[in-house]
Amino acid sequence: MELTSSPPAHRPVSPAAHVNWLTRLSVSDWLFAIAVVFGAGIAYVRCSQFMDGYDIGILFIHAPLIIALGWAWRPFRLFVVAVAVLALFSIWLYQGDLARAEQAFFLKYLISSQTAITWMSVFLFTATGAYWLGFATRSDSAERTGSSMAWIATVMGATGLLVRWYESYLAGPDIAHIPISNLYEAFILFSLVTALLYLFYEGRYNTRKLGAFVLPVICAAVIFMLWYSITREAYQVQPLNPALQSYWKKIHVPSNFIGYGGFAIAAMVGIAYLFVSRGKFTNRLPELRVLEDVMYKAIAIGFAFFTIATIFGALWGAEAWGSYWQWDPKETCALIVWVNYAIWLHMRLTRNLRGEMLAWWAIAGLFVSTFAFLGVNLFLTGRHSYGAL
Repeated sequence: MELTSSPPAHRPVSPAAHVNWLTRLSVSDWLFAIAVVFGAGIAYVRCSQFMDGYDIGILFIHAPLIIALGWAWRPFRLFVVAVAVLALFSIWLYQGDLARAEQAFFLKYLISSQTAITWMSVFLFTATGAYWLGFATRSDSAERTGSSMAWIATVMGATGLLVRWYESYLAGPDIAHIPISNLYEAFILFSLVTALLYLFYEGRYNTRKLGAFVLPVICAAVIFMLWYSITREAYQVQPLNPALQSYWKKIHVPSNFIGYGGFAIAAMVGIAYLFVSRGKFTNRLPELRVLEDVMYKAIAIGFAFFTIATIFGALWGAEAWGSYWQWDPKETCALIVWVNYAIWLHMRLTRNLRGEMLAWWAIAGLFVSTFAFLGVNLFLTGRHSYGAL
């Protein structure tokens, strides 16, 4: 008896499949979008006299990006709303007088830039302790507490940076600048961005078990930031080096630190991968497939943004020094970082390399990127000396 297969039946396509994805957005999605657009409009009306064309372009490009991210990642919209409320409340409390930082109760103890950043540090340390307690005792409630503390830390850190930006204008028009211009501000940005990236992956993979591994690298950055703040009085807003007075900085620096944040997360996940691959903590950490996927995606996102940062850094260099590339120590180390992760991605995607080799490589990559970020400032000199210790 000959068996023949019948042609596959055509499945009816649900009418919902043809509905534009915009119609599937909820009321809260649209309210969030309206709030972001309204906020961008208010910022333009109130601050356009301080902006050039590039600033205005960045403002209105970021509005749809924030909306899209809020639609795709719902916890992010609560983060945006909380930061906006606290930052606006702080600005209102200042009433145009920088001296009120020591006079108004909430400014002095909660939401001036320095106190908000201090609270960010406290909550990051608390989150790390809670994650480790959850890891040691297998306590879901401790891990949930760690996650909540990490979210609060990011809110306070973002609030602190925004308020510091406003404080720079109160200090004087010649001093005003976006607060991403020295090592103190850079480490705040790194801590904030890395924590947000981790929280994204925590929600994406529905696991809080990696917090005990990822948060320590953020706390290390916070410890350095606090030391640098105390010993160098870096918390004081200072005038910008002329080379830093560029619109390219507003794209180059944040992109750089999204890259560094992704690389740091990948390295810490790599450590977790090595433990699980050797049969340790297998009932406390995600399975190898999840760890490998997080490691890959963290490096992929980090590499994409680091590439953007490198391109805009070259444009910035051409504007500031008349050349796109000068083999400055910082530039050379950045190129080494880029090549390192380009090869990592190439080996995984085209050579199907898997396992402990990639984990060790990701861990080694953290040392490479740390030297590019900080080691150059410690041991080498060059045109990027404005970031020196």
